[in-house]
Amino acid sequence: MNFYRSHILVCGGTGCTSSGSVKLMDRFNAQLKEKGLEKEVSVVKTGCFGLCEAGPVVIVYPEGTFYSKVKEEDADEIVDEHLLKGRIVRHLVYHEKGEQPEAGKSLNDIDFYKHQKRLALRNCGVIDPENIDEYIAFDGYLALGKALTEMRPRDVIKMLKDSGLRGRGGGGFPTGIKWEMCAKSPGEKKYIICNADEGDPGAFMDRSVLEGDPHAVLEAMELCGYAVGADEGYIYVRAEYPIAVKRLEIAISQAREYGLLGKNILGTDFSFDLHIRLGAGAFVCGEETALMTSIEGNRGEPKPKPPFPAVQGLYGKPSNINNVETFANVPQIILNGAAWFRSMGTKRSPGTKVFALGGKIKNTGLVEVPMGTPLRTVIFDVGGGIPKGKKFKAVQTGGPSGGCIPASLLDVPIEYDSLVEIGSMMGSGGMIVLDEDNCMVDIARFFLDFTVDESCGKCTPCRVGTRRMLEILNRIVTGHGQEDDIEKLEQLAESIKDTALCGLGQTAPNPVLSTLRYFRDEYEAHIRDKHCPSHQCKELLHLEINDNCRGCTACARVCPAGAITGEPRSRHVIDMEKCIKCDSCIEKCRFDAIIKV
Repeated sequence: MNFYRSHILVCGGTGCTSSGSVKLMDRFNAQLKEKGLEKEVSVVKTGCFGLCEAGPVVIVYPEGTFYSKVKEEDADEIVDEHLLKGRIVRHLVYHEKGEQPEAGKSLNDIDFYKHQKRLALRNCGVIDPENIDEYIAFDGYLALGKALTEMRPRDVIKMLKDSGLRGRGGGGFPTGIKWEMCAKSPGEKKYIICNADEGDPGAFMDRSVLEGDPHAVLEAMELCGYAVGADEGYIYVRAEYPIAVKRLEIAISQAREYGLLGKNILGTDFSFDLHIRLGAGAFVCGEETALMTSIEGNRGEPKPKPPFPAVQGLYGKPSNINNVETFANVPQIILNGAAWFRSMGTKRSPGTKVFALGGKIKNTGLVEVPMGTPLRTVIFDVGGGIPKGKKFKAVQTGGPSGGCIPASLLDVPIEYDSLVEIGSMMGSGGMIVLDEDNCMVDIARFFLDFTVDESCGKCTPCRVGTRRMLEILNRIVTGHGQEDDIEKLEQLAESIKDTALCGLGQTAPNPVLSTLRYFRDEYEAHIRDKHCPSHQCKELLHLEINDNCRGCTACARVCPAGAITGEPRSRHVIDMEKCIKCDSCIEKCRFDAIIKV
Protein backbone atom coordinates (compact mmCIF):
# COMPACT_ATOMS: atom_id res chain seq x y z
CA MET A 1 0.00 0.00 0.00
CA ASN A 2 1.29 3.44 -0.91
CA PHE A 3 1.22 6.33 1.55
CA TYR A 4 1.01 9.91 0.24
CA ARG A 5 1.63 13.24 1.94
CA SER A 6 -1.16 14.90 -0.04
CA HIS A 7 -4.29 13.87 -1.89
CA ILE A 8 -5.95 15.84 -4.69
CA LEU A 9 -9.65 14.93 -4.75
CA VAL A 10 -11.27 15.80 -8.07
CA CYS A 11 -15.02 15.50 -8.64
CA GLY A 12 -15.75 12.74 -11.14
CA GLY A 13 -19.52 13.16 -11.18
CA THR A 14 -21.42 13.79 -14.39
CA GLY A 15 -21.61 17.58 -13.90
CA CYS A 16 -17.89 18.13 -13.33
CA THR A 17 -16.98 15.51 -15.94
CA SER A 18 -18.92 17.51 -18.52
CA SER A 19 -16.96 20.59 -17.40
CA GLY A 20 -13.60 18.92 -18.06
CA SER A 21 -12.63 17.22 -14.79
CA VAL A 22 -11.20 14.17 -16.60
CA LYS A 23 -8.72 16.34 -18.53
CA LEU A 24 -8.01 18.18 -15.29
CA MET A 25 -7.04 14.92 -13.57
CA ASP A 26 -4.80 14.00 -16.48
CA ARG A 27 -3.12 17.40 -16.24
CA PHE A 28 -2.56 16.97 -12.50
CA ASN A 29 -0.99 13.55 -13.03
CA ALA A 30 1.24 14.86 -15.82
CA GLN A 31 2.38 17.81 -13.71
CA LEU A 32 3.07 15.63 -10.67
CA LYS A 33 5.17 13.29 -12.77
CA GLU A 34 7.06 16.21 -14.32
CA LYS A 35 7.86 17.65 -10.86
CA GLY A 36 8.78 14.24 -9.42
CA LEU A 37 5.83 14.22 -7.01
CA GLU A 38 3.93 11.19 -8.32
CA LYS A 39 5.01 9.09 -5.29
CA GLU A 40 4.17 11.85 -2.81
CA VAL A 41 0.84 13.13 -4.08
CA SER A 42 -2.15 11.07 -5.25
CA VAL A 43 -4.93 12.25 -7.56
CA VAL A 44 -8.26 10.68 -6.54
CA LYS A 45 -11.40 10.68 -8.67
CA THR A 46 -14.41 10.94 -6.37
CA GLY A 47 -18.15 11.25 -6.69
CA CYS A 48 -20.14 14.49 -6.56
CA PHE A 49 -19.28 17.02 -3.81
CA GLY A 50 -22.77 18.48 -4.19
CA LEU A 51 -21.96 22.10 -5.03
CA CYS A 52 -22.35 21.73 -8.80
CA GLU A 53 -22.38 25.50 -9.28
CA ALA A 54 -18.70 25.58 -8.25
CA GLY A 55 -17.51 22.77 -10.52
CA PRO A 56 -15.09 21.45 -11.46
CA VAL A 57 -14.32 21.05 -7.76
CA VAL A 58 -10.89 20.12 -6.37
CA ILE A 59 -10.07 19.61 -2.68
CA VAL A 60 -6.47 19.22 -1.56
CA TYR A 61 -5.82 17.30 1.65
CA PRO A 62 -4.56 17.31 4.37
CA GLU A 63 -5.24 21.08 4.34
CA GLY A 64 -8.78 20.60 3.03
CA THR A 65 -8.42 23.53 0.63
CA PHE A 66 -11.55 23.82 -1.50
CA TYR A 67 -10.78 25.02 -5.03
CA SER A 68 -13.71 25.80 -7.33
CA LYS A 69 -14.24 26.25 -11.07
CA VAL A 70 -10.78 24.83 -11.69
CA LYS A 71 -9.69 24.83 -15.32
CA GLU A 72 -7.24 22.39 -16.88
CA GLU A 73 -4.46 24.98 -16.98
CA ASP A 74 -4.99 25.79 -13.28
CA ALA A 75 -3.51 22.40 -12.38
CA ASP A 76 -0.01 23.73 -13.12
CA GLU A 77 -0.38 26.57 -10.61
CA ILE A 78 -1.84 24.36 -7.89
CA VAL A 79 1.03 21.89 -8.23
CA ASP A 80 3.71 24.60 -8.36
CA GLU A 81 2.35 26.82 -5.60
CA HIS A 82 0.37 24.60 -3.25
CA LEU A 83 2.10 21.24 -3.49
CA LEU A 84 5.68 22.36 -4.11
CA LYS A 85 5.89 25.65 -2.19
CA GLY A 86 3.08 25.22 0.33
CA ARG A 87 1.32 28.42 -0.75
CA ILE A 88 -2.46 28.33 -1.24
CA VAL A 89 -3.66 29.57 -4.65
CA ARG A 90 -6.09 32.07 -3.16
CA HIS A 91 -7.79 33.25 -6.35
CA LEU A 92 -9.01 29.68 -6.94
CA VAL A 93 -10.26 29.07 -3.38
CA TYR A 94 -14.05 28.86 -3.11
CA HIS A 95 -15.52 31.80 -1.24
CA GLU A 96 -19.00 33.12 -0.70
CA LYS A 97 -20.13 36.51 -1.92
CA GLY A 98 -18.55 39.37 -0.03
CA GLU A 99 -15.90 37.18 1.57
CA GLN A 100 -12.17 36.98 1.08
CA PRO A 101 -10.89 33.51 0.12
CA GLU A 102 -9.95 31.56 3.25
CA ALA A 103 -7.44 28.80 2.70
CA GLY A 104 -8.28 26.84 5.83
CA LYS A 105 -12.04 27.23 5.83
CA SER A 106 -13.75 23.93 6.60
CA LEU A 107 -16.43 22.63 4.28
CA ASN A 108 -18.81 22.58 7.26
CA ASP A 109 -18.31 26.34 7.64
CA ILE A 110 -19.53 27.04 4.10
CA ASP A 111 -23.20 28.06 3.99
CA PHE A 112 -23.99 25.44 1.37
CA TYR A 113 -22.87 22.61 3.67
CA LYS A 114 -23.56 24.19 7.08
CA HIS A 115 -27.21 23.09 7.26
CA GLN A 116 -26.69 19.69 5.66
CA LYS A 117 -26.43 16.22 7.17
CA ARG A 118 -24.99 13.72 4.71
CA LEU A 119 -26.09 10.11 5.18
CA ALA A 120 -26.99 8.83 1.72
CA LEU A 121 -24.23 11.08 0.34
CA ARG A 122 -21.77 10.36 3.16
CA ASN A 123 -19.08 8.91 0.87
CA CYS A 124 -19.72 11.01 -2.22
CA GLY A 125 -16.77 13.31 -2.75
CA VAL A 126 -14.84 11.45 -0.05
CA ILE A 127 -13.81 8.10 -1.56
CA ASP A 128 -12.79 6.75 -4.95
CA PRO A 129 -15.98 4.98 -6.04
CA GLU A 130 -13.99 2.60 -8.23
CA ASN A 131 -11.89 1.32 -5.32
CA ILE A 132 -13.59 -1.19 -3.01
CA ASP A 133 -10.77 -0.84 -0.47
CA GLU A 134 -11.70 2.79 0.14
CA TYR A 135 -15.35 1.83 0.71
CA ILE A 136 -14.26 -0.88 3.17
CA ALA A 137 -12.01 1.65 4.95
CA PHE A 138 -15.12 3.74 5.63
CA ASP A 139 -16.95 0.82 7.32
CA GLY A 140 -18.12 -0.63 4.02
CA TYR A 141 -19.67 -4.11 4.19
CA LEU A 142 -19.41 -3.98 8.00
CA ALA A 143 -23.22 -3.86 8.24
CA LEU A 144 -23.47 -6.94 6.02
CA GLY A 145 -20.98 -8.77 8.21
CA LYS A 146 -22.91 -7.76 11.33
CA ALA A 147 -26.21 -8.95 9.89
CA LEU A 148 -24.87 -12.30 8.66
CA THR A 149 -23.06 -13.14 11.90
CA GLU A 150 -25.07 -11.46 14.67
CA MET A 151 -28.64 -10.96 13.41
CA ARG A 152 -31.47 -13.13 12.18
CA PRO A 153 -33.39 -12.01 9.09
CA ARG A 154 -36.32 -10.91 11.24
CA ASP A 155 -33.95 -8.82 13.38
CA VAL A 156 -32.85 -6.90 10.29
CA ILE A 157 -36.47 -6.24 9.35
CA LYS A 158 -37.36 -5.18 12.89
CA MET A 159 -34.50 -2.68 12.93
CA LEU A 160 -35.70 -1.21 9.61
CA LYS A 161 -39.24 -0.97 10.94
CA ASP A 162 -38.11 0.62 14.21
CA SER A 163 -35.99 3.15 12.31
CA GLY A 164 -39.04 4.53 10.50
CA LEU A 165 -37.16 4.69 7.18
CA ARG A 166 -39.65 5.55 4.44
CA GLY A 167 -39.13 4.95 0.74
CA ARG A 168 -37.22 7.84 -0.80
CA GLY A 169 -38.59 7.23 -4.28
CA GLY A 170 -42.00 8.88 -4.13
CA GLY A 171 -44.86 7.91 -1.86
CA GLY A 172 -42.82 7.35 1.29
CA PHE A 173 -44.08 3.83 2.11
CA PRO A 174 -42.39 2.41 5.27
CA THR A 175 -39.39 0.36 4.11
CA GLY A 176 -39.43 -2.16 6.95
CA ILE A 177 -43.07 -3.04 6.34
CA LYS A 178 -42.35 -3.51 2.65
CA TRP A 179 -39.47 -5.89 3.45
CA GLU A 180 -41.65 -7.75 5.96
CA MET A 181 -44.41 -8.30 3.38
CA CYS A 182 -41.90 -9.85 0.98
CA ALA A 183 -40.32 -11.98 3.72
CA LYS A 184 -43.71 -13.40 4.69
CA SER A 185 -44.68 -14.25 1.10
CA PRO A 186 -44.20 -17.99 0.46
CA GLY A 187 -41.82 -19.04 -2.28
CA GLU A 188 -38.34 -20.47 -2.68
CA LYS A 189 -37.35 -17.85 -5.28
CA LYS A 190 -37.49 -14.13 -4.52
CA TYR A 191 -35.93 -11.04 -6.09
CA ILE A 192 -34.50 -7.75 -4.84
CA ILE A 193 -34.75 -4.82 -7.26
CA CYS A 194 -33.14 -1.40 -7.14
CA ASN A 195 -35.08 1.27 -8.99
CA ALA A 196 -32.43 3.56 -10.50
CA ASP A 197 -34.68 4.72 -13.34
CA GLU A 198 -34.56 8.35 -12.27
CA GLY A 199 -36.74 10.19 -14.77
CA ASP A 200 -37.98 13.43 -13.19
CA PRO A 201 -36.87 16.57 -15.04
CA GLY A 202 -34.14 18.20 -12.97
CA ALA A 203 -33.50 15.17 -10.75
CA PHE A 204 -30.03 13.64 -10.34
CA MET A 205 -29.93 12.33 -6.76
CA ASP A 206 -29.81 8.60 -7.49
CA ARG A 207 -27.34 9.08 -10.32
CA SER A 208 -24.94 10.86 -7.99
CA VAL A 209 -25.16 8.17 -5.30
CA LEU A 210 -24.42 5.46 -7.87
CA GLU A 211 -21.53 7.48 -9.28
CA GLY A 212 -20.05 8.33 -5.89
CA ASP A 213 -20.85 5.33 -3.67
CA PRO A 214 -22.05 2.28 -5.65
CA HIS A 215 -20.98 -0.28 -3.03
CA ALA A 216 -23.45 1.19 -0.51
CA VAL A 217 -26.30 0.17 -2.80
CA LEU A 218 -24.85 -3.29 -3.38
CA GLU A 219 -24.42 -3.86 0.35
CA ALA A 220 -27.97 -2.71 1.08
CA MET A 221 -29.44 -4.99 -1.58
CA GLU A 222 -27.57 -7.93 -0.02
CA LEU A 223 -28.93 -6.98 3.40
CA CYS A 224 -32.41 -6.91 1.91
CA GLY A 225 -31.84 -10.28 0.24
CA TYR A 226 -30.77 -11.78 3.56
CA ALA A 227 -33.78 -10.27 5.35
CA VAL A 228 -36.46 -11.46 2.92
CA GLY A 229 -34.88 -14.72 1.71
CA ALA A 230 -33.76 -13.72 -1.81
CA ASP A 231 -30.61 -14.83 -3.58
CA GLU A 232 -30.76 -12.66 -6.70
CA GLY A 233 -31.19 -9.00 -7.51
CA TYR A 234 -31.47 -6.54 -10.39
CA ILE A 235 -30.40 -2.91 -10.63
CA TYR A 236 -32.58 -1.19 -13.23
CA VAL A 237 -30.67 1.91 -14.29
CA ARG A 238 -31.16 4.41 -17.09
CA ALA A 239 -28.87 3.88 -20.08
CA GLU A 240 -28.39 7.69 -20.10
CA TYR A 241 -26.25 7.29 -16.96
CA PRO A 242 -23.05 5.83 -18.48
CA ILE A 243 -20.77 6.84 -15.58
CA ALA A 244 -23.13 5.30 -13.03
CA VAL A 245 -23.42 2.11 -15.10
CA LYS A 246 -19.64 1.83 -15.46
CA ARG A 247 -19.06 2.25 -11.72
CA LEU A 248 -21.78 -0.27 -10.89
CA GLU A 249 -20.13 -2.80 -13.18
CA ILE A 250 -16.77 -2.18 -11.50
CA ALA A 251 -18.31 -2.43 -8.02
CA ILE A 252 -20.08 -5.72 -8.80
CA SER A 253 -16.89 -7.19 -10.24
CA GLN A 254 -14.84 -6.11 -7.21
CA ALA A 255 -17.42 -7.41 -4.72
CA ARG A 256 -17.41 -10.80 -6.43
CA GLU A 257 -13.61 -10.88 -6.40
CA TYR A 258 -13.57 -10.14 -2.64
CA GLY A 259 -16.18 -12.80 -1.88
CA LEU A 260 -18.72 -10.16 -0.92
CA LEU A 261 -21.10 -11.13 -3.71
CA GLY A 262 -21.91 -14.60 -5.01
CA LYS A 263 -21.84 -17.93 -3.19
CA ASN A 264 -21.36 -18.31 0.59
CA ILE A 265 -20.73 -14.65 1.33
CA LEU A 266 -18.25 -14.08 4.17
CA GLY A 267 -18.10 -17.84 4.70
CA THR A 268 -21.78 -18.15 5.59
CA ASP A 269 -24.65 -20.04 3.98
CA PHE A 270 -25.98 -16.83 2.42
CA SER A 271 -25.57 -16.45 -1.34
CA PHE A 272 -26.61 -13.45 -3.41
CA ASP A 273 -25.77 -12.15 -6.86
CA LEU A 274 -26.66 -9.05 -8.88
CA HIS A 275 -27.39 -8.10 -12.47
CA ILE A 276 -27.68 -4.72 -14.21
CA ARG A 277 -30.57 -3.99 -16.56
CA LEU A 278 -30.50 -0.83 -18.68
CA GLY A 279 -33.68 1.18 -19.12
CA ALA A 280 -34.47 3.04 -22.31
CA GLY A 281 -35.52 6.27 -20.61
CA ALA A 282 -39.26 5.64 -20.24
CA PHE A 283 -40.57 7.70 -17.32
CA VAL A 284 -43.35 5.18 -16.69
CA CYS A 285 -40.73 2.54 -15.87
CA GLY A 286 -40.12 4.35 -12.62
CA GLU A 287 -43.43 2.77 -11.54
CA GLU A 288 -42.53 -0.55 -9.93
CA THR A 289 -44.78 -2.89 -11.89
CA ALA A 290 -43.83 -1.26 -15.21
CA LEU A 291 -40.16 -1.53 -14.24
CA MET A 292 -40.45 -5.24 -13.56
CA THR A 293 -42.31 -5.77 -16.81
CA SER A 294 -39.41 -4.07 -18.59
CA ILE A 295 -36.83 -6.28 -16.86
CA GLU A 296 -38.77 -9.28 -18.14
CA GLY A 297 -38.21 -8.01 -21.69
CA ASN A 298 -41.69 -6.65 -22.31
CA ARG A 299 -43.02 -3.16 -23.00
CA GLY A 300 -42.91 -1.15 -19.77
CA GLU A 301 -46.56 -0.86 -18.75
CA PRO A 302 -47.97 -0.86 -15.22
CA LYS A 303 -50.19 -3.63 -13.86
CA PRO A 304 -53.16 -3.32 -11.52
CA LYS A 305 -52.46 -3.81 -7.81
CA PRO A 306 -53.10 -6.05 -5.94
CA PRO A 307 -51.31 -8.38 -6.23
CA PHE A 308 -48.42 -6.29 -4.94
CA PRO A 309 -44.83 -7.03 -5.97
CA ALA A 310 -44.12 -8.43 -2.49
CA VAL A 311 -46.54 -11.23 -3.34
CA GLN A 312 -46.23 -11.52 -7.10
CA GLY A 313 -43.53 -9.44 -8.71
CA LEU A 314 -40.66 -10.11 -11.11
CA TYR A 315 -41.30 -13.28 -13.15
CA GLY A 316 -44.31 -13.86 -10.91
CA LYS A 317 -42.13 -14.30 -7.81
CA PRO A 318 -42.23 -12.30 -4.56
CA SER A 319 -40.06 -9.23 -5.05
CA ASN A 320 -38.91 -6.23 -3.07
CA ILE A 321 -38.19 -2.96 -4.86
CA ASN A 322 -36.67 0.21 -3.42
CA ASN A 323 -34.93 3.15 -5.02
CA VAL A 324 -31.24 4.05 -4.77
CA GLU A 325 -31.48 6.57 -1.95
CA THR A 326 -33.61 4.26 0.19
CA PHE A 327 -31.03 1.49 -0.11
CA ALA A 328 -28.15 3.92 0.55
CA ASN A 329 -29.52 4.56 4.07
CA VAL A 330 -29.82 0.90 5.05
CA PRO A 331 -26.20 -0.05 5.93
CA GLN A 332 -25.87 2.94 8.27
CA ILE A 333 -29.09 1.99 10.06
CA ILE A 334 -27.89 -1.59 10.59
CA LEU A 335 -24.53 -0.33 11.90
CA ASN A 336 -25.79 2.48 14.13
CA GLY A 337 -29.27 1.34 15.11
CA ALA A 338 -32.85 2.52 14.75
CA ALA A 339 -32.64 5.10 17.56
CA TRP A 340 -29.67 6.77 15.88
CA PHE A 341 -31.62 7.17 12.64
CA ARG A 342 -34.70 8.42 14.47
CA SER A 343 -32.60 11.07 16.20
CA MET A 344 -32.62 12.93 12.87
CA GLY A 345 -35.63 14.31 11.04
CA THR A 346 -39.16 14.29 12.42
CA LYS A 347 -41.37 11.74 14.16
CA ARG A 348 -43.38 11.12 10.99
CA SER A 349 -40.38 11.30 8.64
CA PRO A 350 -37.10 10.28 10.32
CA GLY A 351 -33.69 10.67 8.73
CA THR A 352 -32.54 12.92 5.92
CA LYS A 353 -33.56 13.59 2.33
CA VAL A 354 -31.44 14.32 -0.74
CA PHE A 355 -32.66 17.00 -3.14
CA ALA A 356 -31.46 18.05 -6.56
CA LEU A 357 -31.63 21.82 -6.23
CA GLY A 358 -32.00 23.57 -9.57
CA GLY A 359 -33.75 26.33 -11.47
CA LYS A 360 -33.51 29.99 -10.44
CA ILE A 361 -31.10 29.43 -7.56
CA LYS A 362 -27.52 30.56 -6.93
CA ASN A 363 -26.13 27.29 -5.55
CA THR A 364 -27.35 24.54 -7.84
CA GLY A 365 -26.43 21.02 -6.83
CA LEU A 366 -27.10 18.15 -4.47
CA VAL A 367 -28.42 18.90 -0.99
CA GLU A 368 -29.05 16.48 1.88
CA VAL A 369 -30.86 17.90 4.90
CA PRO A 370 -32.68 16.43 7.91
CA MET A 371 -36.38 15.88 7.36
CA GLY A 372 -38.35 18.77 8.83
CA THR A 373 -35.94 21.42 7.55
CA PRO A 374 -38.01 24.39 6.31
CA LEU A 375 -38.09 25.07 2.59
CA ARG A 376 -36.81 28.57 3.34
CA THR A 377 -33.58 27.16 4.81
CA VAL A 378 -32.91 25.01 1.75
CA ILE A 379 -33.62 27.75 -0.76
CA PHE A 380 -32.06 30.79 0.93
CA ASP A 381 -29.46 29.47 3.38
CA VAL A 382 -28.22 26.41 1.47
CA GLY A 383 -29.18 27.48 -2.03
CA GLY A 384 -28.07 31.08 -1.59
CA GLY A 385 -31.34 32.61 -2.77
CA ILE A 386 -32.43 33.88 -6.16
CA PRO A 387 -29.86 35.28 -8.62
CA LYS A 388 -29.89 38.78 -10.15
CA GLY A 389 -31.95 40.27 -7.34
CA LYS A 390 -35.14 38.62 -8.56
CA LYS A 391 -38.01 37.73 -6.22
CA PHE A 392 -38.75 34.14 -5.23
CA LYS A 393 -42.09 33.00 -6.62
CA ALA A 394 -42.47 29.26 -6.07
CA VAL A 395 -40.62 25.99 -5.69
CA GLN A 396 -41.68 22.90 -7.58
CA THR A 397 -41.10 19.66 -5.67
CA GLY A 398 -41.74 16.07 -6.66
CA GLY A 399 -41.16 16.41 -10.40
CA PRO A 400 -44.10 16.02 -12.81
CA SER A 401 -46.00 14.29 -9.99
CA GLY A 402 -45.53 17.14 -7.54
CA GLY A 403 -46.76 20.66 -7.16
CA CYS A 404 -45.71 24.29 -6.94
CA ILE A 405 -45.36 25.79 -3.46
CA PRO A 406 -45.70 29.60 -3.14
CA ALA A 407 -43.65 32.04 -1.07
CA SER A 408 -46.33 32.15 1.63
CA LEU A 409 -45.53 28.52 2.52
CA LEU A 410 -41.74 28.75 2.62
CA ASP A 411 -41.69 27.90 6.32
CA VAL A 412 -43.43 24.56 5.83
CA PRO A 413 -41.15 21.74 7.07
CA ILE A 414 -39.95 19.30 4.44
CA GLU A 415 -41.52 15.94 5.21
CA TYR A 416 -43.77 13.55 3.34
CA ASP A 417 -47.10 14.38 4.95
CA SER A 418 -46.67 18.16 5.22
CA LEU A 419 -45.90 18.47 1.50
CA VAL A 420 -48.94 16.37 0.56
CA GLU A 421 -51.11 18.54 2.79
CA ILE A 422 -50.19 21.66 0.79
CA GLY A 423 -50.77 20.02 -2.61
CA SER A 424 -47.29 18.85 -3.49
CA MET A 425 -45.21 15.78 -2.64
CA MET A 426 -41.67 14.70 -1.84
CA GLY A 427 -41.28 12.55 -4.92
CA SER A 428 -37.75 11.33 -5.52
CA GLY A 429 -36.32 14.72 -4.56
CA GLY A 430 -36.32 17.15 -7.46
CA MET A 431 -36.57 20.78 -6.28
CA ILE A 432 -36.86 23.43 -8.98
CA VAL A 433 -36.90 27.05 -7.85
CA LEU A 434 -38.94 29.61 -9.81
CA ASP A 435 -38.67 33.40 -9.74
CA GLU A 436 -40.87 36.35 -10.68
CA ASP A 437 -40.20 35.83 -14.39
CA ASN A 438 -41.78 32.36 -14.46
CA CYS A 439 -45.37 32.03 -15.67
CA MET A 440 -47.12 29.47 -13.49
CA VAL A 441 -49.61 28.53 -16.19
CA ASP A 442 -46.74 27.79 -18.54
CA ILE A 443 -44.93 25.81 -15.82
CA ALA A 444 -48.01 23.62 -15.36
CA ARG A 445 -48.22 23.22 -19.14
CA PHE A 446 -44.54 22.20 -19.30
CA PHE A 447 -44.91 19.40 -16.75
CA LEU A 448 -48.17 18.16 -18.20
CA ASP A 449 -46.61 18.12 -21.67
CA PHE A 450 -43.88 15.88 -20.22
CA THR A 451 -46.45 13.54 -18.67
CA VAL A 452 -48.47 13.29 -21.89
CA ASP A 453 -45.27 12.39 -23.74
CA GLU A 454 -44.33 9.74 -21.18
CA SER A 455 -47.75 8.13 -20.71
CA CYS A 456 -47.64 4.47 -21.72
CA GLY A 457 -51.20 4.78 -23.04
CA LYS A 458 -52.53 1.69 -21.29
CA CYS A 459 -55.40 3.38 -19.44
CA THR A 460 -57.86 5.89 -20.89
CA PRO A 461 -57.78 8.48 -18.07
CA CYS A 462 -54.04 9.02 -18.49
CA ARG A 463 -53.86 8.53 -22.26
CA VAL A 464 -56.82 10.76 -23.14
CA GLY A 465 -57.51 12.82 -20.03
CA THR A 466 -54.06 14.36 -19.69
CA ARG A 467 -54.03 15.21 -23.40
CA ARG A 468 -57.34 17.06 -23.04
CA MET A 469 -55.92 19.00 -20.11
CA LEU A 470 -52.84 19.88 -22.16
CA GLU A 471 -55.02 21.13 -25.01
CA ILE A 472 -56.80 23.49 -22.60
CA LEU A 473 -53.51 24.79 -21.20
CA ASN A 474 -52.12 25.34 -24.69
CA ARG A 475 -55.26 27.29 -25.50
CA ILE A 476 -54.87 29.45 -22.38
CA VAL A 477 -51.19 30.36 -22.90
CA THR A 478 -51.83 31.31 -26.54
CA GLY A 479 -54.59 33.74 -25.64
CA HIS A 480 -57.56 31.59 -26.64
CA GLY A 481 -58.69 30.61 -23.14
CA GLN A 482 -62.41 30.37 -22.43
CA GLU A 483 -64.33 31.33 -19.29
CA ASP A 484 -65.08 27.74 -18.27
CA ASP A 485 -61.55 26.40 -18.88
CA ILE A 486 -60.56 26.50 -15.21
CA GLU A 487 -63.59 24.45 -14.21
CA LYS A 488 -62.88 21.97 -17.01
CA LEU A 489 -59.28 21.59 -15.84
CA GLU A 490 -60.38 20.92 -12.26
CA GLN A 491 -63.00 18.36 -13.28
CA LEU A 492 -60.61 16.51 -15.57
CA ALA A 493 -57.86 16.57 -12.94
CA GLU A 494 -60.03 15.03 -10.24
CA SER A 495 -61.36 12.36 -12.60
CA ILE A 496 -57.85 11.37 -13.69
CA LYS A 497 -56.60 11.22 -10.09
CA ASP A 498 -59.47 8.90 -9.16
CA THR A 499 -59.38 6.55 -12.15
CA ALA A 500 -55.88 6.29 -13.65
CA LEU A 501 -54.20 2.89 -13.38
CA CYS A 502 -50.82 3.84 -11.89
CA GLY A 503 -49.05 6.57 -9.96
CA LEU A 504 -47.92 8.38 -13.11
CA GLY A 505 -51.50 9.04 -14.20
CA GLN A 506 -52.89 9.56 -10.71
CA THR A 507 -50.39 12.32 -9.93
CA ALA A 508 -50.13 13.87 -13.40
CA PRO A 509 -52.69 16.64 -12.62
CA ASN A 510 -50.81 17.79 -9.49
CA PRO A 511 -48.85 20.65 -11.13
CA VAL A 512 -52.09 21.99 -12.59
CA LEU A 513 -54.07 21.64 -9.36
CA SER A 514 -51.36 23.24 -7.22
CA THR A 515 -50.92 26.23 -9.55
CA LEU A 516 -54.69 26.67 -9.70
CA ARG A 517 -54.75 26.57 -5.90
CA TYR A 518 -52.06 29.20 -5.34
CA PHE A 519 -51.84 31.14 -8.62
CA ARG A 520 -55.43 31.16 -9.85
CA ASP A 521 -55.17 34.87 -10.62
CA GLU A 522 -52.59 34.12 -13.32
CA TYR A 523 -54.99 31.72 -15.04
CA GLU A 524 -57.73 34.34 -14.88
CA ALA A 525 -55.44 37.02 -16.31
CA HIS A 526 -54.56 34.76 -19.25
CA ILE A 527 -58.19 33.91 -19.93
CA ARG A 528 -60.04 37.15 -19.23
CA ASP A 529 -57.44 39.83 -19.91
CA LYS A 530 -55.39 37.95 -22.52
CA HIS A 531 -52.39 39.00 -20.47
CA CYS A 532 -49.47 37.03 -19.01
CA PRO A 533 -48.44 38.77 -15.75
CA SER A 534 -44.91 37.32 -16.03
CA HIS A 535 -44.54 38.36 -19.70
CA GLN A 536 -43.47 34.82 -20.69
CA CYS A 537 -46.28 33.67 -22.98
CA LYS A 538 -45.21 35.05 -26.35
CA GLU A 539 -48.64 35.13 -27.95
CA LEU A 540 -49.80 37.42 -25.11
CA LEU A 541 -46.68 39.59 -25.10
CA HIS A 542 -46.66 43.23 -26.20
CA LEU A 543 -43.48 45.33 -26.46
CA GLU A 544 -43.27 49.09 -26.22
CA ILE A 545 -40.46 51.62 -26.53
CA ASN A 546 -40.66 54.29 -23.82
CA ASP A 547 -39.21 57.78 -23.39
CA ASN A 548 -35.80 56.37 -22.40
CA CYS A 549 -35.14 55.75 -26.10
CA ARG A 550 -32.19 57.78 -27.42
CA GLY A 551 -32.70 56.85 -31.05
CA CYS A 552 -29.36 55.00 -31.20
CA THR A 553 -30.89 52.57 -33.77
CA ALA A 554 -29.22 49.54 -32.10
CA CYS A 555 -32.57 47.79 -31.65
CA ALA A 556 -33.61 48.38 -35.26
CA ARG A 557 -30.31 47.04 -36.55
CA VAL A 558 -30.57 43.83 -34.56
CA CYS A 559 -34.28 43.12 -35.22
CA PRO A 560 -34.51 40.11 -37.59
CA ALA A 561 -38.09 40.93 -38.60
CA GLY A 562 -37.66 44.62 -39.43
CA ALA A 563 -40.35 45.44 -36.87
CA ILE A 564 -38.61 48.52 -35.38
CA THR A 565 -38.56 51.87 -37.18
CA GLY A 566 -37.54 55.41 -36.37
CA GLU A 567 -35.15 58.20 -37.21
CA PRO A 568 -31.72 58.45 -35.56
CA ARG A 569 -31.85 60.37 -32.25
CA SER A 570 -35.65 60.02 -32.21
CA ARG A 571 -37.87 57.64 -30.26
CA HIS A 572 -38.45 54.41 -32.19
CA VAL A 573 -41.62 52.32 -32.43
CA ILE A 574 -42.32 48.59 -32.68
CA ASP A 575 -44.83 47.11 -35.14
CA MET A 576 -46.24 44.19 -33.11
CA GLU A 577 -47.74 42.68 -36.28
CA LYS A 578 -44.20 42.05 -37.52
CA CYS A 579 -42.52 41.43 -34.14
CA ILE A 580 -41.54 37.79 -33.56
CA LYS A 581 -40.82 38.44 -29.83
CA CYS A 582 -37.27 37.13 -29.91
CA ASP A 583 -36.07 39.64 -27.25
CA SER A 584 -33.05 40.59 -29.36
CA CYS A 585 -33.96 44.27 -29.11
CA ILE A 586 -34.26 44.12 -25.30
CA GLU A 587 -30.85 42.47 -24.98
CA LYS A 588 -29.26 45.08 -27.24
CA CYS A 589 -30.84 48.20 -25.72
CA ARG A 590 -28.50 50.03 -23.30
CA PHE A 591 -31.13 52.45 -22.00
CA ASP A 592 -33.86 50.11 -20.69
CA ALA A 593 -36.15 51.69 -23.25
CA ILE A 594 -37.94 48.53 -24.39
CA ILE A 595 -40.46 47.08 -21.95
CA LYS A 596 -42.86 44.16 -21.89
CA VAL A 597 -46.47 45.09 -21.16
